[in-house]
Amino acid sequence: PGPISGGMVHPYLRRKQGLEAIHYPHPCLQPVLHKTLGVPLFQEQVMKLAMVAADYTPGEADQLRRDMAAWRRSGRMEQHRERLIGRMTAKGIDLAFAERIFEQLRGFGEYGFPESHAASFALIAYASAWLKCHHPAAFLCALLNAQPMGFYNPSTLLEDGRRHGIVVLPVCVQHSAWDCTLERGPDGALQLRMGIRYVKGVREEPDKWQQPRPPFASLHDFVDRQRLSQKCLDALAEADALAALGVDRRQALWQLRALQRRLRDQLHLEQYEDLPLFAPLQPHEAVLWDYRRTDHSPRGHPIQQLRPWLDAEGLPCAAQLAHLDDGSRVHFVGLVLSRQRPMTAKGVTFFTLEDESGFANLVVWKDVFAKFSVLARTAAVLGVTGRIQTQDGVTHIVVQQFWQVSGVEMGQQRARDFH
Repeated sequence: PGPISGGMVHPYLRRKQGLEAIHYPHPCLQPVLHKTLGVPLFQEQVMKLAMVAADYTPGEADQLRRDMAAWRRSGRMEQHRERLIGRMTAKGIDLAFAERIFEQLRGFGEYGFPESHAASFALIAYASAWLKCHHPAAFLCALLNAQPMGFYNPSTLLEDGRRHGIVVLPVCVQHSAWDCTLERGPDGALQLRMGIRYVKGVREEPDKWQQPRPPFASLHDFVDRQRLSQKCLDALAEADALAALGVDRRQALWQLRALQRRLRDQLHLEQYEDLPLFAPLQPHEAVLWDYRRTDHSPRGHPIQQLRPWLDAEGLPCAAQLAHLDDGSRVHFVGLVLSRQRPMTAKGVTFFTLEDESGFANLVVWKDVFAKFSVLARTAAVLGVTGRIQTQDGVTHIVVQQFWQVSGVEMGQQRARDFH
C-alpha cells in the first residue's frame, strides 16, 4: 500500500514490461533507483532518497524512519513535508515526483516493505508456486491441514484442485484420519482424502481417528468402538461419512438413535426394526447437506445446479469471461468468495465470485455498492450485470447492477470480507 498510494507500482510494472521508458528525476537518484527502474519501491530506497535528494543527515533520516512508523498517531510526518519537497525541488527534481515521494512516505507509515521482506515474500511465493505445479495434491493437503489461514476458503482451494486434476475423496469413517491425507489411486496418482476435522460438530479428538486402524465391520461396530456423542454421530451421518458402512445419511440418522439407546441399555444386538422408506436425496440436496456439515462438497459446485438455467439464458461461466470482448455487456452468476475494500482504493469494493469453472473478479464503484448495499453485503450467491474490462490479460466485470438469484441454497456459507 505504500508504493501504491504513492503512485509508484504501475509505472514500475509498465517499465518492467517495456511499455514505458526508464528515466530518473535527477542524476543523483540513479544509484538509488537503478535496481527498480527509476521508481522507488522499498523502504530503504525512501530513506536513501531523503539523504541524497533532500540532504538529510543520518540522524535526520533515522528520525524520519521513526516518524513514518508513528505518523497516524502523532502527525509528525507533516513536519517533514516542506523540508523534503523544498530541498528536492531546489535540486531540480520535479515537484510532482517530490510530492509522490512524500505520499509514499506516508503510505509506508500504513504498510511498507523493506527490500529484505519483499525478497522473503518472493521466495515463499516461488516455492509455493513450484510445489503447487509439481506436487499439487501434497500442496493442497498441506494447505487444508493448515486452516484456518490465508485468503481462500477450503471449498475454493478444493474446487481449484479439482480443476487441476486432483481427485478429492470424501470424508469416510473407514479411511479418513483426523487431518486430510493422501492415498494412491488405481493409476498410482496421489488422491486427497478429506479429514474428519472438516465435519462441523465433531469434537477435536484426533486420537480416535489414527490411521491405520482395523476396519469397522458395521454401523454397530463403529458406534461401539468409537464411543462418540450423539451430536458427533449425527454430524458424521449428515456429512455422509458413514456411507462406507452401507447406510445413507437418512438411514444412518435413524439407526444411530436405536444403536445409542441399545448401547446405553447394554444390549449389544444388531437387529433393527423395519426401516422407514426414505426418499433419496436429489443431487442438489446432497451438495447442500455437504456444505452444511463440511463447507465443501465432493459432488460438485453449488452453481452447477443452476447451470441448465444459466445456459438456457445465455449466461457465461467464469472460464468464458476472458474470451468476451472488452467493453461488452455481461450477466453473470457466482458464489461470493470474498469482498475487499482496501484503504487505497478510494471506496471501490472488489468481489471475487466463483462457479464450477473458475473465478470472476468484480469491480464495484462506491455509488453502485451503496445502491445495492444489502444484497451486496449479505447474498451468498449473486447475480451481476456489468461491462467486461480486460487489461494486461486480466479480466474484470465492472458492476452496474446486482440482482437476487433464486433456486440455490447455501446454508451458513459465508464470504470472507477484507479491509
